[in-house]
Amino acid sequence: MAQSNCDMCANYEYDEDEEYYTCAANLDEDEMYRFLTGSCKECPYFSSNDEYAVVRHQM
Repeated sequence: MAQSNCDMCANYEYDEDEEYYTCAANLDEDEMYRFLTGSCKECPYFSSNDEYAVVRHQM
């Protein structure tokens, strides 16, 4: 499973109205608690923002 690095995640989107980045994944209360306290090692919703990852994998 990929490491949870929000800067590299496709779910990390810029909100132009609020002028900051937010996570577009829909977290429930337990997941949000683990995220805010740092008790989870990896994000279950991490999605690589690398469009060429599949192509490199096929080579």
